Amino acid sequence: MKEYLASTVRSISESIRFDSSRQKKARKAPFGKGALECLQHFLALAQGMGFTVHNYDGYVGDVEFGEGKESFAILCHLDVVPAGNGWTKDPFGGVVSEGKIWGRGAVDDKGPAICCLYALKALKDEGFIPSKKIKLIVGCNEETGWACIDHYKEVAVLPETGFSPDADFPVIYAEKGILHVRLHFHLKKAPFSFLQGGSSSNMVCDLCEATPRTMNVSRANALGLEVSKKKIVARGKSAHGSTPEQGTNAILPILKYFEEKHEVVRNAIACLFDDVHGIKNLKDETGNLTISPNIVKYRKHDLQITCDIRYPATMSANDVHEVLKKFGVQYETLHHQEPIMCDKKSPLIQTMLAVYEECTGKKAEPIAIGGGTYARALKHGVAFGPEMAGDEAVVHQADEYITIERVELLLNIYRKAIKRLTA
Repeated sequence: MKEYLASTVRSISESIRFDSSRQKKARKAPFGKGALECLQHFLALAQGMGFTVHNYDGYVGDVEFGEGKESFAILCHLDVVPAGNGWTKDPFGGVVSEGKIWGRGAVDDKGPAICCLYALKALKDEGFIPSKKIKLIVGCNEETGWACIDHYKEVAVLPETGFSPDADFPVIYAEKGILHVRLHFHLKKAPFSFLQGGSSSNMVCDLCEATPRTMNVSRANALGLEVSKKKIVARGKSAHGSTPEQGTNAILPILKYFEEKHEVVRNAIACLFDDVHGIKNLKDETGNLTISPNIVKYRKHDLQITCDIRYPATMSANDVHEVLKKFGVQYETLHHQEPIMCDKKSPLIQTMLAVYEECTGKKAEPIAIGGGTYARALKHGVAFGPEMAGDEAVVHQADEYITIERVELLLNIYRKAIKRLTA
């Protein structure tokens, strides 16, 4: 696969240059101009390789390889979360340096998507004829709602079996449930006139600002806050909403600045950060529930806090709601995805494990994650790579990158896995 490496690196770099975060809807661009242009770039690349491609109204596209009534899916996404703050590289520059490709989407999920495309090209070039039609599906709304997959189901046929290269190796057998809720902490005589932070419901808030009605510079300094004219500013570290422990939430120090001023603020801290009601105690073999307060806004006596909750795969959303009711505040569900859990002994998982072990020399077992992937859209779907234990956490963070060494490994793994699963 070495002969495909340089081309793959170049194509990943090109794809990163499109800011495909969700933007204002435009003509033939339901998720914004950047997402549409990124989709068009990917499909043009595949068409140039001789594959049949489809653009389904700017929502989603696919690349087809092979024939047959039965089909196999590779589900990827080209949209990204907003760049956020703290970058030392251009987040949409696609810079290649230090043995890495830098930019938003390098790992999540443009890099793996393009690796899968070049894996298909390698199979095609060697004369491989799959026993079923392979559909490499690329969506443009994975990060903010899955309207792309909903649209695909309306205009095309989604295979029942496949994988998504959008998580971790060795292979994911279970994904926790995802619940995004907006809580409303009603407060009169708020000690601030403005409070706002966060850019995406599934990104740990890395910047939060507030305008106190009375400024206490010494308290702000003690909490590590910046004081800028009439504002106080907290800077944190972004991370994926499913792994909040890998980030530093900027909402907490802002709330703590005001906790002595209002009992409602104290209640918000107690519920969401101190976990006085024990919502994080919900657990099973797939791990503990995680809750990440990622967006905060203050509007007319209403402190709104949007939280990303990942709950254990053997539990239901009702189990979570029973604890949320104890918070004693109004809340609404913005987004919900049921968990998935697959048989670890299934041929799909065992084949992927075998390929992973062969390519890495590491013996491994299937794992569970809090992240959510397109694998949930399939009747028999799993997530497969690209991250590994010990990798630096870069997804949804500043200075996201993928190493060229990892790109080469992905090309090998995905070529072998696709070939064995569709032979």
